[in-house]
Amino acid sequence: MVENLKVIAKNKKAYYDYQVIEKIEVGIVLTGSEVKALREGKGNLKDSYARIKNNQIWIIGMNIGTYTHTGIPGHNPERQRKLLLHKDEIKRIYRKVTEKGVTLVPLKLYFKKGIVKIELGVVTGKREYDKRVALTKRDQERELKRIEKKYRIK
Repeated sequence: MVENLKVIAKNKKAYYDYQVIEKIEVGIVLTGSEVKALREGKGNLKDSYARIKNNQIWIIGMNIGTYTHTGIPGHNPERQRKLLLHKDEIKRIYRKVTEKGVTLVPLKLYFKKGIVKIELGVVTGKREYDKRVALTKRDQERELKRIEKKYRIK
């Protein structure tokens, strides 16, 4: 089954800085001007993270630019936004996040069937040598593909 996803923003730095343990698709509470701004592609996940407060999960540091076609002031681009999950999911995530070194980071922001969703990652931080290993592995794979492409018989 092919899903109709329109990706608005990806957090590429999260994959470099963190080891993803689990991915969770969650909804988000937005105002009308925020949704319209996201349709224009004005979402940014850089330096954003999620926290559990009062048995609710909030995303902090996500920037949604202002909607251009409005005459009145819209929304605050840097405000904290509530994520939508079931209570059981929040409890399960809370148990994982209470472990040392585990945190919540948004990985992707997208439209799914016209509704804004966030792919939230339960992650642990990578050490410096892990980052170097990942970079060398990626470079080796890129070189291998380049060589395969060069010597491919047509």
